[in-house]
Amino acid sequence: MCGIVGYLGDEQAYPILIKGLHRLEYRGYDSAGVALITGRKDLAVYKSKGKVAALEAACEDKDTTGTLGIAHTRWATHGEPNASNAHPHYSESRNLALVHNGIIENYKSLRAELEKNGMTFQSETDTEVLVQLIEYMMGTHKCDLYNAVQLALKNVIGAYAIAILEKSHPDQLICARKASPLVIGVGKSKSGRTEFYVGSDATPIIGYTNQVVYLNDEEVAYMDRSGKMEIANLNNVKVTPQMVTLQMNLDELEKGGYAHFMLKEIWEQPNALRNCIRGRLNIEQKDVNLSGVIDNKERFLNCRRIIICACGTSWHSALIGKYFIEEACHIPVEVEYASEFRYRNPVIYKDDIVIAVSQSGETADTLAAIQLAKDNGAFVYGICNVIGSSIARATDSGTYLHVGPEIGVASTKAFTGQVITLSLLGLAIAKERKTLTKEMYELLIEELCNIPEKMEWTLANNKDIDQFARQFTYCRNFLYLGRGYNYPLALEGALKLKEISYIHAEGYPAAEMKHGPIALVDHEMPVVVIAPKRGMYEKVVSNIQEIKSRNGKIISVVTADDTVVRGMSDYCFTIPDTRDCFVPLLAAIPLQLLSYYVAIARGLNVDQPRNLAKSVTVE
Repeated sequence: MCGIVGYLGDEQAYPILIKGLHRLEYRGYDSAGVALITGRKDLAVYKSKGKVAALEAACEDKDTTGTLGIAHTRWATHGEPNASNAHPHYSESRNLALVHNGIIENYKSLRAELEKNGMTFQSETDTEVLVQLIEYMMGTHKCDLYNAVQLALKNVIGAYAIAILEKSHPDQLICARKASPLVIGVGKSKSGRTEFYVGSDATPIIGYTNQVVYLNDEEVAYMDRSGKMEIANLNNVKVTPQMVTLQMNLDELEKGGYAHFMLKEIWEQPNALRNCIRGRLNIEQKDVNLSGVIDNKERFLNCRRIIICACGTSWHSALIGKYFIEEACHIPVEVEYASEFRYRNPVIYKDDIVIAVSQSGETADTLAAIQLAKDNGAFVYGICNVIGSSIARATDSGTYLHVGPEIGVASTKAFTGQVITLSLLGLAIAKERKTLTKEMYELLIEELCNIPEKMEWTLANNKDIDQFARQFTYCRNFLYLGRGYNYPLALEGALKLKEISYIHAEGYPAAEMKHGPIALVDHEMPVVVIAPKRGMYEKVVSNIQEIKSRNGKIISVVTADDTVVRGMSDYCFTIPDTRDCFVPLLAAIPLQLLSYYVAIARGLNVDQPRNLAKSVTVE
């Protein structure tokens, strides 16, 4: 949930750490801090409440020299956002400083035990308990920091990614992880010496090196100035580091002239989806090829059902995927919130397929759901965007989105990437199970190929959204309605508005409106209706009439040649005609733009909405 960055090498660490924090700020922006072994060999910690810019201001008159440091941007879990609770945290002697992502679940009992042994604490956080525990282990076991970290982590229940410095050993950096991501970059300095970078994801490392090592659960890494890197598990069994080449470039992490990452990522969707289908969908041969399905053909032929586990926006894409897979493949599909699935003792059969969907590939609840499914013998298929992520490594097989890094906290291109990937998966399974006619199979492939171009049309023909979005600046509630494939999109549209404009919004199946929500409709209630000339069009028209008769404000998403719903609407977005199963891919765009421009009109930071962070690596 939070962001970690670290550096050990020949260069000044502080500029590298601050630049890395800015790139990681989408992961947390309640507070920020940096720890440096300065040129005077002091261990200096500087912290500030608020964003990274506040930390920079606080450091202007401080000693920021030194070539070894760690830094952190926080999304608060234990303890309110303030300078005391910000990371890094000192140990009591101030010989150690530590940054931490995750949650130490047994921190209260550990803290009580340490206090019995005379230790005092300066913060309310679970993180300070961890650094104090490590120092306690160094003293009681008379061991070095590396072994103390191993011993301490054996006593920890919960999730962690940590980086730690020791004042008395200013040439080493130690890291560890469990259920929270950590990546180590290995590069060369100008003098040709090995240097090390640490990040909670790869974004602060890009631009310095593309060679990285992903730590696995319960692994501890030691790095020093000689270029030595050693990795072992908590039992001190050595692990051979596996170097991976990053498939990411620096341009993908910049705004590229857009006001916000969210707006950039909305406009990137046509090309993002072209990248998503490239190499998987052959328009000349009218065929779909997913290696994850081909290599596991028997699993997909013989599966009893499919369970899709996801959270947030990914859950909405999963629901669209359910509709498509059931229709195309004749397999029952259940969609589960991973946070509920992992705790309710679900019935899982050995011939089930569990699909885990996550943008980051690090969602803690989804990872726990994967482990539960594997423990019960199910085949687990991952759909995520980040290469080398925990979900990609934990699943039996899977498919990457390939839509490029998504920096905006509110997911846009990852949502449409997930929908199109689930559609490709459905087509690939239907091909093996022979549940679609050749004519329908080829028709769906042809239409899927046309989606990026139709997305470009949608973006080009809805440029006035910023003008009328201002009229909703002071609204307190929205309703979003859709039927069939568009019901999950109504949920997603409502979520986007809630996330970045802080306006209460709810998505409903259009027919369910009269079972309660219609009581809310009046002249102050905007109702967004997804009403393409597909599926149950006439029934949606009837639902709109019910709203109009109660003076509700209609914002509609309609097919370009529509006249009926357009005439009933106060405001209207248009999309090209497409098959009903692909409408969400096009209709998502105006809903994303609506939420964006309403938030802008309210003067809000759309890339960093309050209380939210991009990668939810805690429960």
